[in-house]
Amino acid sequence: QVQLVESGGGLVPPGGSLRLSCVASGDILRLNDVGWYRQTPGQQRELVAAISSGGSTNYADSVKGRFTISRDNAKRTVYLQMNSLKPEDAAVYYCNAKVVTASWRNLEVWGQGTLVTVSS
Repeated sequence: QVQLVESGGGLVPPGGSLRLSCVASGDILRLNDVGWYRQTPGQQRELVAAISSGGSTNYADSVKGRFTISRDNAKRTVYLQMNSLKPEDAAVYYCNAKVVTASWRNLEVWGQGTLVTVSS
């Protein structure tokens, strides 16, 4: 079994910051590409930021310069540092990871999501 657990969401005023964490656990041989997505009611889930196993990153235009994705491979953890938050950043944020299990299966796994609210 492979599990992703997100944390770090909460209520923050406009202009504030939050750091989300995504911890991978279970039968993992290798943690490959990891992405942070977000979704609001009635909208499709959208990619916010992604990081490859080698550390290459890409961001949605709407968050460039404000959000930073990083990873700690030893801890199997991926972070999303969100600065200068705007009301339109409010959403449920999900972590998605492509993993190779110890039995050499390729899996794509989603976390349960963490809610980010941006409001004064």
